[in-house]
Amino acid sequence: MTKPDNLIAIKSFDFALKAINVYKKLVSTEKEFVLSKQFLKSATSIGANVEEGIGAQSKKDFIAKLSISYKEAREVHYWIRLLKESNLLEEELANELLNDCVELLKILTAILKSSKSI
Repeated sequence: MTKPDNLIAIKSFDFALKAINVYKKLVSTEKEFVLSKQFLKSATSIGANVEEGIGAQSKKDFIAKLSISYKEAREVHYWIRLLKESNLLEEELANELLNDCVELLKILTAILKSSKSI
């Protein structure tokens, strides 16, 4: 299968890859397992729900899947902040992830607004 040409699909996939690498780094230090697992789950769920939305059977289904992606992005934003403030994730990396997450939230918001108005 080829790489998607859809902006949100690309960005959410790339974000999931970053999250996997951060997760591996967190658990390899044997510092943290619970928060990092929650972070990984919600971070990878964003793109998974985007993919499901792309294959949606109806507009309602599309909106529902992208709404879930939006909620997962909100959740991962929380986990990143928590990892950062608890000093389990270095500030520079946390800020990069937060910026990426905010970008995903903005894109998802725009897609949902335009989808609901059509």
